[in-house]
Amino acid sequence: MFEPLEHWREFFLLVGTAAAALVALLFVAASVAVGYLTPERASATRTYMSPVVVHFTAVLVACALGLVPSHTRMSFGLLLAASALGAGAYSTMILVKVLKRGTVDWADKFDYGIAPVIGYVAALVAAGMFFAGAHRAPEVLAGAIMLLLIVNIRNAWDLMLFFAAKHLDSS
Repeated sequence: MFEPLEHWREFFLLVGTAAAALVALLFVAASVAVGYLTPERASATRTYMSPVVVHFTAVLVACALGLVPSHTRMSFGLLLAASALGAGAYSTMILVKVLKRGTVDWADKFDYGIAPVIGYVAALVAAGMFFAGAHRAPEVLAGAIMLLLIVNIRNAWDLMLFFAAKHLDSS
């Protein structure tokens, strides 16, 4: 295993499995919302539901990268940086959309917009630390991954409650 991550195997296995399972459950939750997800509401759906899938997938990708035994500092740092930059750019676009919506409460602005950007910045910092050979790079990466996982568990729950309420309203 990639030497800086040799003691992190169980962490990456556990968190990666959790992220994969949560993505699958999110697809089940979307089936509850099938009556609410109309073309007229497509923008709101993309603003709130799609990012949660992206963030869980980013967690899964980071964990999968951490399990590849043949990485070098350069290959791991480069792939992690590319992933963090791509997802971070997407998150920044979502942040702008969320901040522009006047009806969104502060908790949603933070959890859907601000926190994911912080998580990707932390992952980018971790990538730089891996490039530099910093001893604490795995801990920074773990913090970024856990921030994304925890915030998106909250966001998935928030979406599920929203869709359940809309489902009850339409019954």
